[in-house]
Amino acid sequence: MARKSADITRSQPGRNTPRPSADGVVRVPAPGEGKRGEQGYLGYLLRQAHAAVRLKMERTLADLGVTSPQFAVLTMLNAYPGLSGADVARLTFLTPQTVGVIIRNLERDGAIEMTPHPVHGRIQQWTLTPRGAMLLKACRERVIALEKRLAAGLDAKSETTIRRWLAGIAADLQED
Repeated sequence: MARKSADITRSQPGRNTPRPSADGVVRVPAPGEGKRGEQGYLGYLLRQAHAAVRLKMERTLADLGVTSPQFAVLTMLNAYPGLSGADVARLTFLTPQTVGVIIRNLERDGAIEMTPHPVHGRIQQWTLTPRGAMLLKACRERVIALEKRLAAGLDAKSETTIRRWLAGIAADLQED
């Protein structure tokens, strides 16, 4: 089945171009308008959505003293105990240097602990402590509410389709 290309992202002269107001100021479109809306490039729209989710998550977790990247690290260590710092960096899309700082801070706070690798003594494996598990549980309660807000208005089939599409993009582009 041939797919028609979407005309919505093609630039069309004069269409949706910000025009100066009477005082000469160009108004930046709000999210959802112009190229920041349905006429925008998919990559830009994904990035815009990610930025909005991350900001909301930062605000949601702030009083727990947890940042969005720290939440990602805790989540991955909970899902895959015994990861190395390099593995955590790959899974969380953070630099190894950033993960190093996050791991030191989480270890200092008693949320994670290091155990030596059973074969490779230089590899450090990280796991959640009971304190880390409790912190992650508190964070998750808030993030689940945000996830529900993201999925509001979607039926189960649509949500599954979107999840499959997003995961497929990551898998497909990873191969390049």
